[in-house]
Amino acid sequence: MHQTLRLALATATAAALTGGLLTFTAATATAADSTAVAKADFNGDGVGDLAFSADGASVGGKKAAGQLVVLYGSAAGVSSAKRATISQNTTGTPGTAEAGDGFGQDTAYADFNGDGYDDIAVGSAGEDIGGDTDGGSLAILWGSASGITGKGVTVADPAPSSHDRWGENLAAGDFDGDGKADLAVGTNTATLHVFKGGFSASGTAGGRYTVKPPIMGSDAGGPLNLTAGDVSGDGRTDLVVDGFETETQYGWNRNYFLPGTAGGLSTAGIKTIKPGVITTIGDIDGDGFGDIVSGAYWNPTTSNGTTVPDSAKGGKVWVTYGTPTGPGTATGITQDTGNIPGTAEGNDWFGYELDLGDINGDGFLDLAVGVAGENIGDAVNTGTVTVLYGTADGLNTTSGAQAFAQSTAGVPGTDEDNDYFGLDVKLDDLTGDGKADLAVGSGENAFDGAVTYLPSDGTKITTTGSRAVSPSTSGVSTTGTPYFGANFAD
Repeated sequence: MHQTLRLALATATAAALTGGLLTFTAATATAADSTAVAKADFNGDGVGDLAFSADGASVGGKKAAGQLVVLYGSAAGVSSAKRATISQNTTGTPGTAEAGDGFGQDTAYADFNGDGYDDIAVGSAGEDIGGDTDGGSLAILWGSASGITGKGVTVADPAPSSHDRWGENLAAGDFDGDGKADLAVGTNTATLHVFKGGFSASGTAGGRYTVKPPIMGSDAGGPLNLTAGDVSGDGRTDLVVDGFETETQYGWNRNYFLPGTAGGLSTAGIKTIKPGVITTIGDIDGDGFGDIVSGAYWNPTTSNGTTVPDSAKGGKVWVTYGTPTGPGTATGITQDTGNIPGTAEGNDWFGYELDLGDINGDGFLDLAVGVAGENIGDAVNTGTVTVLYGTADGLNTTSGAQAFAQSTAGVPGTDEDNDYFGLDVKLDDLTGDGKADLAVGSGENAFDGAVTYLPSDGTKITTTGSRAVSPSTSGVSTTGTPYFGANFAD
């Protein structure tokens, strides 16, 4: 997801609704691995790496040209000491850094060329192409023994006159089950372009087709989010598309499930599921089917008093459990559920961000929930992160939950107004021990941004060994508003 636009809107409107129509903007893709600890390994060393955007960063004096940052995992976790910072001015990277390009706005990783190293697709939806303002561009940067170096290729827009903002949404997976990575690409229209069969060194895919879920098109910005994962357990990746429905006068936020088939993604088996801009897919209860978790972080009434379906005060997280035929029953969770930390209040934005990973290695995936709008004491919008642990019965909401803020002992920083701690969250094995660690993005220092690393001790997330990574130590200028760490790659 393009966190910067969504946060700016949410800050201005307190996630309110205008005339019943949810006014969010673009959103993030999510990784396709539904059962294991999600791990991007760009340098092939067996340890997970963390990639994220600084898409508002100035490059060579060009405002909001954008950068991509990769922190390489190690036995000690991630830090700025072992990293790559890439822009369109980096040798080998397609394009040239220009004002407003937003390089890194959305990203998705997979081994697109089958060489054993994960690669990363990088969207620059604000790039002007010839005379086409905001036509958008998309590149794949190749992984290697040296990691992401900037060497890459352009993925050409097959229909530039039909849309703008090429590469605004990305999701990677194996939608047809042929063992090769596919890439779904969104724009400002409802039509998704799906590249299949991997990519060659020249950026040519094995094939391409389109699918069109029933969401609003260009006036509403096309899809808000694309999330990939195997829900039915058949070895093919499915896709959840978030957008505005077209069936009512209100244009409510909705998620649509598109199953993966031998022929790729299909709208023939499409299902409407619970809303939430950010979604993550993984096997929480260990039954072999991917469960869909979505965050409806908005409040239950619009600015004109209309009731918003499937929402709750302070935000609501929906868990839709997977079955052999796709999405099954759904359960809603708020901060007033069981013994979840906090209390549902106003614009907490519970579920603003989500990610799944196995923190304790028990075979059940655990959930990190960003509560970016939480107030703590006198600090407004300082933000927290909640961690819920998976069991054979689903997420445990009665015991064992954890909550982290910058005022938590051992967490770097302090609670300050508008830090939005939990602006993004990522559970990934960043030490190579097979357990998922937690990375948290925030809007630290007026949206310069920061990434906080909190490791797993094998049983739970701990503050021992935690650290903060800043733009200034990572080769990112704080001129303007870089939004460093606002969007982790999935």
